[in-house]
Formats: sequence, structure tokens, C-alpha cells
Amino acid sequence: MKKLLYLLALSGLAFACSPKEEAIDYTKMTDEERLKAATEIARSTIMVDGHVDLPYRMKVGGFTLQREILDVSVRTPDGNFDFPRSKEGGLDAPFMSIYIPAVNQKIPGASKALADSLILMTERLASAFPDKFAMAYSPADIEANFAKGLISLPMGMENGAGIEDDLANLEYFHKRGIRYITLTHGTDNLIGDASYDTTGTHGGLSPFGEEVVREMNRVGIMVDLSHVSDNTFKDALAITKVPVIASHSSVRKFTPGFERNMSDELIQAMAKNGGVMMINFGGSFIDSAYAAGADKVREHIVNWLAENNLTRQDSAAQAYIQEYTAQNNPFPTVQKVADHIDHVKNLVGIDYIGLGSDFDGVGDSLPTGLKDVSMYPNLIAELLKRGYSKEDIEKICYKNIFRVWKAVEEYAASAK
Repeated sequence: MKKLLYLLALSGLAFACSPKEEAIDYTKMTDEERLKAATEIARSTIMVDGHVDLPYRMKVGGFTLQREILDVSVRTPDGNFDFPRSKEGGLDAPFMSIYIPAVNQKIPGASKALADSLILMTERLASAFPDKFAMAYSPADIEANFAKGLISLPMGMENGAGIEDDLANLEYFHKRGIRYITLTHGTDNLIGDASYDTTGTHGGLSPFGEEVVREMNRVGIMVDLSHVSDNTFKDALAITKVPVIASHSSVRKFTPGFERNMSDELIQAMAKNGGVMMINFGGSFIDSAYAAGADKVREHIVNWLAENNLTRQDSAAQAYIQEYTAQNNPFPTVQKVADHIDHVKNLVGIDYIGLGSDFDGVGDSLPTGLKDVSMYPNLIAELLKRGYSKEDIEKICYKNIFRVWKAVEEYAASAK
């Protein structure tokens, strides 16, 4: 009996001392092997994108449930998002942007009315195609939908003007399914100052905006600091009791003078708060040279169209625009997006990074290799090439944003 126990002990010791299975070294793979591995990771891992402008695209494109104009349950010839391409790219939970243009702020009631209509449109998409899409109001919902093979449709409101001047609308929109609110958009609003506006109406958050942030904490809506001015950003961080997000922002170091992106100081402050910065893919967000070139190309094309009595819709104009743009201002590449992720990782760590593409919201400026939702594996492959681990990728894809979201949920539950 003792001999048997001794032999069992030896075998257990041998097992305990055996080296762990070595982690896969993706850096030693060929590009083809790495892309295959990246595709497998993308499709087997929950992937959240902080900002996809599909609802407004559906509004502009004439959304219909009868498949007459725009039906994203099937592959579409334009735009960046649809169900088949989402499945190819491994996208599982694109935050649907309930986008309120700044012009609506000038008309009392217009912002809230538009928000309600876009929310309804998103809900109708899920109800019309229940075998493909489902609403999601929590990380748990996304996990359940993922297990069923469904694309989750969480919602975030882009521009806090949607609440009008009534704090009670925050609880109303939470009940409607809104899980983050971008405090401002293109111009200053009642909540605070915007990055694109130089007016500095409030010098940061307004007194009303301070109450908005507190109430968002209380009801369980994530505070989104994309689009806000630096002063608004700092004011919000000083008030919030929970981590915040930037749903679609990139690194200002690569775009000097572009306040819409985040400075190193703001990135560090957000990390200290425990928040998550979700990287925007738009060409002007990731490459200042492309942004400058785009301005020159745009000016030339406007003049050329006028001289030739053409519009952008004319086939001859489209061919010329495509050729001229390619020759005079080549798109940035997927490597540029990886550079932004690298910078945030090196500055504050892997725990504060997410994806916020701005698909369907940045026009044709998207980089080569990231033109639509089918192409996330190209970015993942580039990160693997740079030494990122599978665990790093999982954090970027969903674990970091889930951590923030759950913290917001828990705080709201404790505040009730």
C-alpha cells in the first residue's frame, strides 16, 4: 500500500513539475498563418465595437423591413456594416450610435424625437431578423447572444443633446436601452463644450452638465468623453464615481492640434480613472498627413466638379475621384491603427484599450485593410505580429469594456 502511495506521489510530482504548454508565438508565423490564427481568434472571441453609425445610415438610406432599400441582414453593396460581413470579421456587439446632429440642438424637442426614432429603428431591426440580430442591454446579454450566434445591438447616444434640458430623460433613455451617452458632438451644448467648437461656452462642463454626469452614474449609463473639449473631459473625470469611456477616439500624438483625439495627459487620466479608450479607425483620426492631404484633395475635387459641370454621383466623376485620391493622398494602412494601440499600451497598459471603429460614420477615409467590419482580423493579425498575446486581444476586444460596463452597473445598483 505504501509503495502504491509512493508511486502515485511520484507521478503527481512529475506532473506538477512538467513544463506548462508553451504559449503560441505568433511572431514566428508567416503572414498567411498569422491571418488565419487572427481570424480564428476574432470569430471565437466576443468582439465589441464602441461605435458603429448604422442607425443614421439606415435613416438616410431609407430603412425598410420589406428589403426594398437598405437591408443589412444581407450583404450590402456600400456602407461598412451588414450581417454577413460582421460574421466574417468576428464582430459580435457593435454599439449602435443613436446620433443626434448638432443642428437638432437649435430646435426644442428635435433631439429627443430623433433619438426615439433611431432607437425604434434599431429595435425593429432586431425584431425583423431575430435569427441574426438581438438587442443587448448588458454584458450578460451579449454573452447570451454570442452563444446563440446572434449579433448584439447595444446602443449608445452620440450627443447628450438628446436629453434636452431634463435630467429625468436620463432614466427614460436608460429604460429605452441607452448604455452610454457621448456628452457633446460637433458644437457646445447644454452639457458642456465640444472639441470641434472653439467657442468655449462653459469653459468645460456646465452646471447642468455636472448634474448630468452624476445622474448618469446613478442610473447606470456610461459617460462617453469622445467629442468633448479637454476642459469638459477633465471636469467629467473630477465628478464621475465610476470609470468612463471614449467610444471612438484616437491618439493626439499622431495628429497634433486635433483636439478631437486624446492627448497623453488625457489618456493617463482616463487610465487612472479605470476607463477605456476605444480606438477610432478613421483616416483623419489616425494619420495627420492623410488629414492634410484630404483637405487638398477635397478642394481640388470641388473645383474640378464645378469646372466639368458634374456631381459626385456621376459615374465619370466617381472614377476620377477614386483615381485622383489614390494618386494624391493614399489611404493610411491598418498598421497606423496598430500604432495608436501600441502607443496607449506603452503609455498606460493593455487594460485601457478597446475598439471604436466609427464604421458608417467616417465616410471613405478608412485605412487600407480596415474598410469594413469583415476586416478586423487584419488588425488582430498586425497586433499578433507585434507580440500581442491572445489574452491581450481578448482584453481589447471585450474584456476591458465589459469591466467598465459592469462597474457602472454595480454602482447604479448600489445607488438605488
